[in-house]
Amino acid sequence: MYINDGFRRRGEPEWAVGMLRGLGLDVLLVDARREFLEAVRGLRDAEEKRKAFRHTFYSVLGRVAREVGARYLVQGTIAADVVETVRGVKTQHNVLVQLGLDPRAYGFEVVEPLRELYKPQVRELARFLGLPPEVSERMPFPGPGLLVRVVGEVTEEKLEVARKATRIVEEEFAGLGAFQAFAAVLEGRATGIAGGERRYGYIVAVRAVRSEDALTAEPLEVPFELLRRVADRITREVPGVVRVLYEVTGKPPATIEYE
Repeated sequence: MYINDGFRRRGEPEWAVGMLRGLGLDVLLVDARREFLEAVRGLRDAEEKRKAFRHTFYSVLGRVAREVGARYLVQGTIAADVVETVRGVKTQHNVLVQLGLDPRAYGFEVVEPLRELYKPQVRELARFLGLPPEVSERMPFPGPGLLVRVVGEVTEEKLEVARKATRIVEEEFAGLGAFQAFAAVLEGRATGIAGGERRYGYIVAVRAVRSEDALTAEPLEVPFELLRRVADRITREVPGVVRVLYEVTGKPPATIEYE
C-alpha cells in the first residue's frame, strides 16, 4: 500500500508505486491528500503537526487495511527514529510501541525488521538484497514529507513552493555527497523587487548536510557560485519567492529538518 498524503516530492508517488511493482509487488495507491491537508490545517506548532500527521496516517492505513483484510504492517522504522522520538527531540510518525501506543487500536500489528539498524546499515542491507541504486542510495526524505519543510501553518501554495524549490536544490546539489539537500519555506515574508515593483513574498532556506547516521550532521561547504545559481533559479522558477538563504548550522544544536 502507498498512501499519497500530498506531502511528497513531485512525481514521487508514481515513482514509488512503479518501482515496487517492478519488484513484483502488488501495490495499492491510496489518494488521501485532502484528508491529510484538513488534518493539519490551521496548526502552527511543529509537534502538533507531526502528531496530527501520525494519527491521520494510521487512521487511513487502518481503514484500508480492514477493507483489504490486512492484519500486519511491515514498517521501515530505523534506530534513529526511535532515538529522536524517545528523547523528545521530535515525534517520528513511525514510532508507536516505544511510546506506549498500541497499533492494534488502528486495526493491525506492526513488524519493524530495521528498528535496530542505522542508515548506513540499512543501505548495506539494501545492497546485499540486490535492490537498485535508486533505492539503496536514495537521499533520505522525512516521513511527514514537505509538511515539516513548511515552517508554521501549512497551505497548498506553501507546499508547492517547497516542492518546486526542493526539486531545484536536489538537481543542483547532485553529486556533491550531501546526506540531505533540500529547501524549506520559512514562516513570515520579506520584501523584494521584480520588474521595478515591490513584491512581498516567501523566504526559502536551503539546507545541505553531511552525516552518517542522521543523529549528528555538519553543513555542506559548497562553492559560492553554486549558491548564487540556486538562489537565482528558485527566485525565477518558483512563483512568490523573493529571498533565498543558506543554512550553516550543524546538528546539534539544530536538527536536520526545520520541524
